[in-house]
Amino acid sequence: MTVHEFGEENKDLLVLFHPLGVRWDVFNYVTPILKKDYHLVIPAMPGFDPDAPETDFTSVEQIADEMAAWLIDHGFGRIKCLYGCSMGGGIVARILAVGKVDADCAVIDGGMTPYPFWKPLTYLVGVRDFVMMEIGRHMSVKALRSMFDPENTDDDLKYIREAMHSMSAKTIWRSFYSCNNYSMPEPVPPVSCRIAYWYGSDEKKSRGWDIAYIRKAFPNARIVENAGLDHAEFFTLHPKEFCEK
Repeated sequence: MTVHEFGEENKDLLVLFHPLGVRWDVFNYVTPILKKDYHLVIPAMPGFDPDAPETDFTSVEQIADEMAAWLIDHGFGRIKCLYGCSMGGGIVARILAVGKVDADCAVIDGGMTPYPFWKPLTYLVGVRDFVMMEIGRHMSVKALRSMFDPENTDDDLKYIREAMHSMSAKTIWRSFYSCNNYSMPEPVPPVSCRIAYWYGSDEKKSRGWDIAYIRKAFPNARIVENAGLDHAEFFTLHPKEFCEK
């Protein structure tokens, strides 16, 4: 993986993991603000890296382990905050569970967690997600507008369409299947850092299983509802408020 860094002169380290279906540069909404106070580390995950279009997504476990190793190799023994949204939230959950790096706090924003389904059913769910993404990545900007918050600009929707269109079929399948079925220790060992699970009020119903899983896996986690938001909208639609929180 290529790892992008900003604000290297700052002491406190903030690691950002992006959602499924977009690229590392989706954090351009908040990077100019956060880099004033934090050393930002943003991995470009395989399959979603515009500079490495030949790569395919691997797995939540592999990316979590590779990033933990990268942080250790670069001497980052203590991290101020791990942040992950959606797919990225799953990666943060995995990093916390295996305990290879230490963090003061972690924010799992609408994070995807493993399903407890019978194995054959997980493949059916994966096929459903694959088909939906395949349809979505061939939609026009006009058609996408009906699926996203009206606050998204045409440039936002063009970015989403371009990012989705660049995903290979292998990346679509692997990313959805892995995010829904990645392995976690059972039980998850106690984690000392402060953890918050964020979700938008408009996605509360769809995040029900994830919230229940987080409560079980990380009993100390604070569950925080962000009013008026849907999935993965906080840092894109309200960057200033996101950075303040």
